[in-house]
Amino acid sequence: MEGMSPLRSSRAYRWAAGIALITILALVWLSLGVGIIGRDGDPANAAYFAVIAIGLVGAVVARLQPYGMALVLLAMALAQASIAAFAVLGGIGLPWSGPAELILLNGFFVGLFTASAWLFWRAARV
Repeated sequence: MEGMSPLRSSRAYRWAAGIALITILALVWLSLGVGIIGRDGDPANAAYFAVIAIGLVGAVVARLQPYGMALVLLAMALAQASIAAFAVLGGIGLPWSGPAELILLNGFFVGLFTASAWLFWRAARV
């Protein structure tokens, strides 16, 4: 891959980027489509676009370098978890989205963002 840094051509980097992109696409689809919090069209789902904004701004600041991207993905996971905690503790989305549903669904995204962060971290150690 001519012109690409050796770090970004590593298998771990490519997997990390792929997982991150698929996770972001799924988050957008669920937020706009059926909604994660509450019923379809609940404005609380707009909070998830902050997670995506953190990713976009963070990727620019990190210049797509693996260590920086690992930190960005951890920040995205933390933001996702914070939105879930706020929704559960505040009773947002009830009766359509119960605490267990919010914890499981958001936990899925937190897990994927964290897995991507770990892979970026591994790519940085090459």
